[in-house]
Amino acid sequence: MKAHRYKALFILALACCILVAGCASISGTNESSRKDELLLAVGSEPEAGFDPTTGWGRYGSPLFQSTLLKRDDQLKIVNDLAAEYEASSETSWTVKLRRDVKFSDGRPLTAADVKFTFDTAASNGSVIDLTNLKRVETLDDYTIKFTLKEPQSTFLSLLVTTGIVPKHAYGKDYASNPIGSGPYKLVQWDKGQQAIVEANPEYYGSKPYFKKLTFLFLTEDAAFAAAKAGKVDISYIPSAFSKQQVKGMRLETAKSVDNRGIVFPYVKSGGKTKDGFAIGNDVTADIAIRKAINEAVDRKALVDGVLEGHGTPAYTINDGLPWWNPKTVIPDGDANTAKKRLADAGWKDGDGDGVLEKNGLKAQFTLMYPSGDVTRQSLALSVADMIKPIGIKIDVEGKSWDDLESQMHANAVLFGWGSHDPLEMFNVYSSKYGGVEYYNPGYYGNPAVDDWMDKAMRATSEEKALDFWQKAQWDGSTGLSAQGDAPWAWLVNIDHLYLVKDKLDIGKQRIHPHGHGWPVTDNIESWKWNE
Repeated sequence: MKAHRYKALFILALACCILVAGCASISGTNESSRKDELLLAVGSEPEAGFDPTTGWGRYGSPLFQSTLLKRDDQLKIVNDLAAEYEASSETSWTVKLRRDVKFSDGRPLTAADVKFTFDTAASNGSVIDLTNLKRVETLDDYTIKFTLKEPQSTFLSLLVTTGIVPKHAYGKDYASNPIGSGPYKLVQWDKGQQAIVEANPEYYGSKPYFKKLTFLFLTEDAAFAAAKAGKVDISYIPSAFSKQQVKGMRLETAKSVDNRGIVFPYVKSGGKTKDGFAIGNDVTADIAIRKAINEAVDRKALVDGVLEGHGTPAYTINDGLPWWNPKTVIPDGDANTAKKRLADAGWKDGDGDGVLEKNGLKAQFTLMYPSGDVTRQSLALSVADMIKPIGIKIDVEGKSWDDLESQMHANAVLFGWGSHDPLEMFNVYSSKYGGVEYYNPGYYGNPAVDDWMDKAMRATSEEKALDFWQKAQWDGSTGLSAQGDAPWAWLVNIDHLYLVKDKLDIGKQRIHPHGHGWPVTDNIESWKWNE
């Protein structure tokens, strides 16, 4: 199937969504006239608010809070609030804080605030996994000791992503009224519309050029309309709009590990979750079905046709990152190999309707995507079109997130992930997380994979864990990739595209994680106007 056909499918899907949704209102917003203010439409609203102890900042800088450590442009871990850190033993880390840091209310940030933050995050039972944290101790006002139950190579990543909150000012409404030590402070949040932030005068780092930022929460088509109307200084756009010129703005591309892929129910039907939701699918539980789909999908055609060339083929959850195994790349767009695999596994078209059968079971299943996401919709439709010639019928349906949550254990879903932390691979593939939130909805499990990932987790450093992470993906005989069990069919890594005012310099963008959390602002301190 040629790329232009997938492009046509995408444009059709986009048009349908716009007709149904209509144009979102951008009234009340005005083009910024002062050079120290910006209007931005760069991502969705964090519905849970701005509390790092419940997950804010996992996919980008927490903005209002600072972290003990951070990653540089090469994704290496460097100091932020920490003046220095060291491993005291295989299960303990000691961090010494800078002494010049204050919260936006003028109170000093001390070791007591760090302890409070991690104790609170651990007790919240949130997406921040601190189950291996035994205790946090304050050795003095500016020294903290973290003690783990067992070695954990990913622990430092938690110090990179968890913003520090003030013990003296933390309460039940903190997520709506955050106080922190980051470069900006929140001054107004009109839920469903916008958030207004101002530069934090107490910030210890490089003072940001822009004194005020207004984040507009617009749909993708509305954000593009706002850019065309001159209402914003920077706007995140989908690839469908990338060919359209906007006067006074340029297109900036940020590479990412923000991927899209299909997660398959891995087990046969018959089970139920504790909430009574169906588990399993007899079609996708067949490894021949999953591997044939991986082989038949033409990922390059998806990049060219759906993403307008703004992306790369995806084969794992972590392509190109230090813990990625390049041996996971498979030849794709190969319908003949896929057909032979299915035939060898006993799938045949007995009634001549074009859909294969095996033991009375049709090779047919539903692929769901979050309704309103035009890129995922187009990817799903394109994949269904690609797979049809090999005898598998995929019914594509858009669903609300509530519906997805109740049906994702028994149906294939087009999801997206992508993080600077190898812990995400553990969460998505570990049998321990089968059916836990959105992590492993298909109930994938492989003892060998679990063992490799457990060894990676127990390694004493990120570097020592790399080989174990890579073997979990493919060790020569089994693995979590399409070379092995193929519980996912990863499709594309999406470039993050922004329309930026011609004179606005947004600095060097590092590789972006998944799009939640406004990752474009990670280097906000380097943004400026060029006259």
